[in-house]
Amino acid sequence: EVQLQASGGGLVRAGGSLRLSCAASGFTLNDYIIGWFRQAPGKEREGLGCISSSDGRTYYADSVKGRFTISSDKAKNTVYFEIHSLKPEDTAVYYCAADSRWHHMIHTIVIGNTTPDYWGQGTLVTVSS
Repeated sequence: EVQLQASGGGLVRAGGSLRLSCAASGFTLNDYIIGWFRQAPGKEREGLGCISSSDGRTYYADSVKGRFTISSDKAKNTVYFEIHSLKPEDTAVYYCAADSRWHHMIHTIVIGNTTPDYWGQGTLVTVSS
């Protein structure tokens, strides 16, 4: 059974950094693209970026370039999402997702009207000013 478990959220102060984890089970990272999304209260889901662990490719949405970093540890079957210089507007539930198709994941991140193969449960990040 494929499962994605996001963790690492919490209450942090503005200006700080946070590393979220997405632990995958039921498949290996080489077979799926892992993407990160977030949804702030009262707002639509926002695609943030993704990584292909098989070849190291990453993609970041223009809105998050420079502050967000995605990496993976294939030995732990886990993808990480680091957020630097946190701002109150980063407050949201952060989700990871898996898709076997690179371009389909990019489309989901950029356009938003498609669904990845699998969604994980979210982790709440709250940034205080």
